[in-house]
Amino acid sequence: RRPFHEEEKRRQKARNDSSSIWKRKRRRYQVSPRSGTDLEDEDCPEEEFEPTAGGKDPLICDVGYYARRVGLDVEEFNVQTEDGFIIALWHVYNPKDYTTVSPLGRAQDEPIVFPKDYLADSSATLCQQQPPGKQKYPVLLVHGLLQSAGAYCTNDDDSLAFYLAKSGYDVWLGNNRCGFQPRHQMLSYNDPRMWNWNIRQMGVMDLPALISRVLSETGFSKLGLVCHSQGTTETFVALAKEQRPELGDKISVFCALAPAVYAGPLIGKMYFKFMRIISPGMFRIMFGVHAFIPFMMLMHRWLPGSIYGALGYRVFSFLFNWTDARWDRGLRDRMFQFAPVYVSAESMRWWLGRECFASQKCILATREEGRREEEEDEEDEAGLEEYFNHGKAHPSEEHEERSESQQWKGRKAWYDEHVPPLALWVAGNDELVDGRRLLRRFERGREPHVKVVHAKIIEEYEHLDVIWAMDMIEKVGREVKQVLWKTAPPEAKESCRVPEGCESIDSGIESGLESLEVS
Repeated sequence: RRPFHEEEKRRQKARNDSSSIWKRKRRRYQVSPRSGTDLEDEDCPEEEFEPTAGGKDPLICDVGYYARRVGLDVEEFNVQTEDGFIIALWHVYNPKDYTTVSPLGRAQDEPIVFPKDYLADSSATLCQQQPPGKQKYPVLLVHGLLQSAGAYCTNDDDSLAFYLAKSGYDVWLGNNRCGFQPRHQMLSYNDPRMWNWNIRQMGVMDLPALISRVLSETGFSKLGLVCHSQGTTETFVALAKEQRPELGDKISVFCALAPAVYAGPLIGKMYFKFMRIISPGMFRIMFGVHAFIPFMMLMHRWLPGSIYGALGYRVFSFLFNWTDARWDRGLRDRMFQFAPVYVSAESMRWWLGRECFASQKCILATREEGRREEEEDEEDEAGLEEYFNHGKAHPSEEHEERSESQQWKGRKAWYDEHVPPLALWVAGNDELVDGRRLLRRFERGREPHVKVVHAKIIEEYEHLDVIWAMDMIEKVGREVKQVLWKTAPPEAKESCRVPEGCESIDSGIESGLESLEVS
């Protein structure tokens, strides 16, 4: 029996009732279009978030449509990266308290990240629509591998994007290069140079461009960043001290859901092993030097939503060993309307190819460095066991030796003083990535500049459950909402409304690893 069987039935009934009310409302409007009843119904009193779409789900790839079903809406900004890609940035808003930006204002700007006067020139910022104390703190959400930011918008009011927006945040959804519509300032789709990129470019080019545009539009000096899976990968890469560490100064907190830094056991599957065996040249012969298996996108356009959703789930479930045990099965087809997207064959080689992530099993370290870490961890655990079981040496007696060991580990740190506070939600049953190992890296002092403000292992969760599980709001969403507000800059808290449920949260940043939560 599915763990949320009864809740699934309750939600399906609620959706059916809502659809019936919507149909009745539309019929009344068609009979008397000028009566003013198109947005009013005795069964639906006026609310803060009034749906402007409803009825049977058509299963379409349209974030704005699903936002309108819950009383919100979405406007799209075009963002140009420093290497010329045009990427989509979606802004979620409440149409009752926000005026949309003109199409010209939403067009791409010059490919300049964080210009010196982007905060000084605030005449066109969105924050001007609300007086001080009523503004909303900006939050940027970034998606995972082969997905779009629509993955945060598939569960109606229980979608993370809509939940944060209705709680009082200014929510922005960032998409990576190419996405559903590959666009470049100079290059065409058939040009191999259009596809010569991997995770590094997504981190050091796409992410800064998205953050810069959000900050320039809102007038804030920092934002909260929430990422899932590959979104965490590109962020961890971008923040590394050899890449673009200053980006951390623009982020008040980095919330990592199912952080993809270390590989999980799934990488040992036969079909993934095959990818590691073949040479880079053979990989390019098999998959080309353009988009990775573009046939998937043709299927997305040609097949009806219900058929495509069913096929999409089965294919990805086979490849990544996911199940829908904790999802609302009535929404499963909708979840797969926003995947896959166009990605480069080179980016997939970065994940799966020889001498890449699948071989090294880490995004920022070699296999040899990983083995050294494991050996050190085993030595540390053996030393603790000796102390607790035999009392051979008290930790305080080895303080100096430990300090030297910590300093040695710190010299191999990935991050410097620019790294923002981190919050992590690890799926305990995740076979794709190993979040526990990342937590262990922080616990063992290998990143002296990293401050973990929240850490949680959800034992029963799989890789996608952190954004799609029926109890995601309870186990992840509420904590994300609170962490975002707790770490927001003091000046932002003075000008912004307090998100619902955050009224009693204390200010300040404290380490969260000392109280690691396991549920």
